[in-house]
This record gives sequence, C-alpha cells and structure tokens, in this order.
Amino acid sequence: MIQEFKDFISKGNVLDLTAAVVLAAAFGLVVGSFVNDILMQIVAAIFGQPDFSGMTIHRGDAIGVDPDTGQALYEGQIYYGRFLTTALNFVIVAFVVFMVVKAYNSTQKDEEEEEAGPSEVDLLTEIRDSLSNR
Repeated sequence: MIQEFKDFISKGNVLDLTAAVVLAAAFGLVVGSFVNDILMQIVAAIFGQPDFSGMTIHRGDAIGVDPDTGQALYEGQIYYGRFLTTALNFVIVAFVVFMVVKAYNSTQKDEEEEEAGPSEVDLLTEIRDSLSNR
C-alpha cells in the first residue's frame, strides 16, 4: 500500500496539479494586492472612498454603530456596495486571468505550428505521386 501511494504521488499529474494549486494561490495574492492596493486606490481618488462597501440602502431607525466602520446600522439595511466591490474585484481578476491565458495560448499555437510538420494535403499528394510512379 505504501508503494502504491509512492507511485501515485510520483506520477506527473499529481505533481503538476500541486504546482498549479500553489502557483494559483500565489497568483491570487498578487492579483488581489493589485486590485486592493492600486486599482481600488484609484477608485478612492475618484469617489472619495477605497471601496463601495459604505453604500447601503436602509429603512427604519438607526439601531447602533458599526464598530469597524463607524457607520450607523439600521434595522433593514442592504449592503449593495459590498456586492459592487466584490463584483468589481471579480471582473478585474477574471480579466487578468483571461489575459494570462490568452498570452499562454498564443505561445502554444506557435509551438504547435512548428511541430505540426507536413499537412494532410501534402501527405496525400506525396502518396498519390508515389503511387503514380509505380
């Protein structure tokens, strides 16, 4: 059983998957920092706050104060600003991932074209010519 486990772990697929998970986690941190530390600071310069989490719709009377933000809390409060911030972060992360995948795919197409060799038409023409020479 231990030998089977060693064989399983030493296969390329498991090691590749492990490396991909570790790299994805590190990439997520980099993109998250880019979004929060750079792009959202631009949002703060434009809108006066670093994100949209302070944007709410409420009804009724105030029932207290949020100790983290210092904003008033209401009975029926909808935090649509938090949703906007999360949605904006998602769109930015998705765009960055799209650009990375697009760049990767463009390099892979060049390598595949170089390794492709002769086309089917060329091979069929060669076969036809060799059969006609008999």
